[in-house]
Amino acid sequence: MDITLVQGDITAQTVDAIVNAANSSLMGGGGVDGAIHRRGGPEILAECRALRASHYGKGLPAGQAVATTAGRLDATWVIHTVGPVYSRTDDRSGVLASCYRESLRVADSLGARSVAFPAISTGIYGWPLDDGARIALRTVREFSTAVDEVRFVLFDAVAYTAFQAAL
Repeated sequence: MDITLVQGDITAQTVDAIVNAANSSLMGGGGVDGAIHRRGGPEILAECRALRASHYGKGLPAGQAVATTAGRLDATWVIHTVGPVYSRTDDRSGVLASCYRESLRVADSLGARSVAFPAISTGIYGWPLDDGARIALRTVREFSTAVDEVRFVLFDAVAYTAFQAAL
């Protein structure tokens, strides 16, 4: 598996699956989640509503992942995963690692060969970038997957530098 880093907009990537750093409601929000919903269009929200009405009435738990259409994005699927909120007193690194593992597991079940990840939990959820990058890269490297390319799409130079140092 090739692991690449890109500084840019995850919604502009041409891949089989784009991973969304979603909130548990699956109804869109700010940051990566809002950008994916806005650019992907109403098809993504419609499938998220259906998921909430069927399997995830209480929302998607942190560390799990589920797929929907990618709507108008240049991808086939969006894999939604809910990262943990960072805590100085409670070690939630296992939940963060689970986001990456479960997203790759879903990608494998879909037959995706290329996946674009954001830096999960490092925005509004407050996870320190250096630690988030280390966990992300270690987890992806250790997971046995049929995915050929994992692309980390980092929004700014600070995030890119943190991932580059961890790589």
